[in-house]
Amino acid sequence: METFAEGLATRTAFELPQRILWRWLDDFVLVSDDEIRAAQAAMTETTRNLVEAAGAAPLAAALQLREQLASRRVALIATAGT
Repeated sequence: METFAEGLATRTAFELPQRILWRWLDDFVLVSDDEIRAAQAAMTETTRNLVEAAGAAPLAAALQLREQLASRRVALIATAGT
């Protein structure tokens, strides 16, 4: 995994999360580091919340899919560890 988003660069797929993802997800959206950086900036500017790169990845994906999501209500989760 070559990304600046450390929270996404796990290098190893763990069995339990993979089983859950395969069962419940319909699709994955791949985003670039530049899209993540743009999402971080957008989140900081619009919400005044500083989010790490991994936390901005859902917004990056939503921005990539904005035309498909335009008529829908969308919730994004930005998490962080301490």
